[in-house]
Amino acid sequence: MSSVRAVTVRDCAIGGAEVVVMAGPCAIESREQIFEAAEVVAASGARFLRGGAFKVRTSPTAFQGLGWDGWKLLREAADAHGMLTVSEILHEEQIDEARRFVDFAQIGSRNMQNIPLLKALGRSRMPVMLKRGFGCTIDEWVHAAEYILTEGNPDVVLCERGIRTFESATRFTLDVAAVPIAKKRLGLPVLVDPSHAAGNREWVECLALTGVACGGDGLLVETHPEPSKALSDGPQAVPLGDFPALMEKTRRVCHAVGRSMAGSRVAAAA
Repeated sequence: MSSVRAVTVRDCAIGGAEVVVMAGPCAIESREQIFEAAEVVAASGARFLRGGAFKVRTSPTAFQGLGWDGWKLLREAADAHGMLTVSEILHEEQIDEARRFVDFAQIGSRNMQNIPLLKALGRSRMPVMLKRGFGCTIDEWVHAAEYILTEGNPDVVLCERGIRTFESATRFTLDVAAVPIAKKRLGLPVLVDPSHAAGNREWVECLALTGVACGGDGLLVETHPEPSKALSDGPQAVPLGDFPALMEKTRRVCHAVGRSMAGSRVAAAA
């Protein structure tokens, strides 16, 4: 861990002794949904509230997100519970306005090799989470990060979210080895997204705990008040009522590997 340079997002360091959890719904659907999620994940110790406002979907008829209204709700819910925000930015034109709502800019799997977007976020100096493309090698992932770094932005965090293999029991295959390898290659923090790798909430917990055990500096977890009614990725969302138990198990694994879990301001005050 000593060879990894921590990336600071406002007052939260990613890549140090503390494991950082980012949680919330795949897509922001309503004020009630995102505020309910924020209350539970903050009280459980998650430091970041995640939620998509501009959704890249496989089908053009699928829910595409609430757009700017979604980002406004994300910011309001996070501020109400002392949390930071993480959300995907799709286009260079969104960056300046996104600063009002998003603390940690996510580059999704499909955009990992969108070079103009990588360069623009490099020039922006916003802290960036770069998800690995589901069909990309570690080398390609590392080179994508270098596009951001060479534009003058040192605040890059990688995110392993599973890759496409011949296995069909899970949505993607979580590449556990990629976590320590990528950390050594660039000296940058690496997060693990167990939700997209699993594709099924039944396997999210074991992949999340594995992600911490293999050296992940944080987790990106999808949770929803009513997964069966979710407009995006419901099958992989942990029910909000089960999230506190997942966080408690995560704390235990952190302790077992000589780390701790960064808490939200709400959890710290409780």
